[in-house]
Amino acid sequence: MKKIYLLSFLLLLSANLLSQEKKNAREYGIKIGILTPGLNNAITDVEGVLVGHTTLIEGEATRTGVTMILPHSGNLFTDRVPAAVFVGNGFGKAVGFTQIEELGEIETPIGLTNTLSIHTVANAITDYVLEQNQNVYSVNPVVGETNDAYLNDIRSRAVNFEHVHQAIKNARSGEVEQGNVGAGTGTRALGYKGGIGTSSRKLPERFGGYTVGVLVQSNFGGVLTIDGAPVGEELKNHYLSSIVPYDVDGSVMIIVATDAPITSRNLKRLAKRAFLGISRIGGFASNGSGDYVIAFSIHPEVRNKLDHPTPVKSISELDNNATSPLFLAAVEATEEAILNSLFHAETMKGDHGTQEALPVEKVLEILRKYNLLEK
Repeated sequence: MKKIYLLSFLLLLSANLLSQEKKNAREYGIKIGILTPGLNNAITDVEGVLVGHTTLIEGEATRTGVTMILPHSGNLFTDRVPAAVFVGNGFGKAVGFTQIEELGEIETPIGLTNTLSIHTVANAITDYVLEQNQNVYSVNPVVGETNDAYLNDIRSRAVNFEHVHQAIKNARSGEVEQGNVGAGTGTRALGYKGGIGTSSRKLPERFGGYTVGVLVQSNFGGVLTIDGAPVGEELKNHYLSSIVPYDVDGSVMIIVATDAPITSRNLKRLAKRAFLGISRIGGFASNGSGDYVIAFSIHPEVRNKLDHPTPVKSISELDNNATSPLFLAAVEATEEAILNSLFHAETMKGDHGTQEALPVEKVLEILRKYNLLEK
């Protein structure tokens, strides 16, 4: 048993050291879109949003984990954020989405994990909320998943309550660890090792100065396209390629946060636009892919506070005509977040084989060929 824990520690240490050498796509001169990223180019650029991971790399076959997104650090059950979901393709096991659709709000942290651990994570989130709130008899935990069964022994269901609670406890603002971490530990995307990725956009002051941040758990297929360049085709690694065996199915979870004062109606519209970021990088929502977007706003004026003194609430929200810049920000940040998940991921050996990482130097050569790298 001690040998297993030692091996797990060494593997995790090695992964962490390697991830420190990785960079965002933008740091290589790849500029996605026309808007400017926030300070950390992460979902946490939306003030108050926290992200935490628990990464499980154990023995030869456990390659999975949990990622938790907290819209704010307070009591989410009593200080709820407006939210919406968009289902691009419903081949997934999402938990808690129907109540978001019905009430337009989120009352718990958002969890991401693997397919067979989604109910464990949901139960652990429920425990967390019940511990915070007495005399509560209904909790709507929100959890998304992707299937990491190629690299991970998914049937072992290695994720437990402690891992979920640790990810919540670890949740921080600032820089977000990306690649082979948390819920992205065992994922694959667009022919290469996938993982957790994040990006953000800060609107100019004349458009409100709002921030849109995105975090993705990438695990889907297609034809990799970077800033319009046919990278997957150039590398001969893409769906329907006759040379490289390719699994197009999988899933992608996209979490969109903003500080703009918008409610569930326009958050639904924002979530739909985020889905366009998948197509820009070459995904097309294959039959076996569960592709979901969860969008929420942290603006204090649009939250649902359970201690509000009257049954009638006045809300000031952004006009429809002012939402277009937010839509563009969501598309760009989603595209770049997926790209960052690839650039940060490392080659990984797991339960059923090895998944190679994106060959960064070859990708940069292709982008130079198309004159797409900033000098």
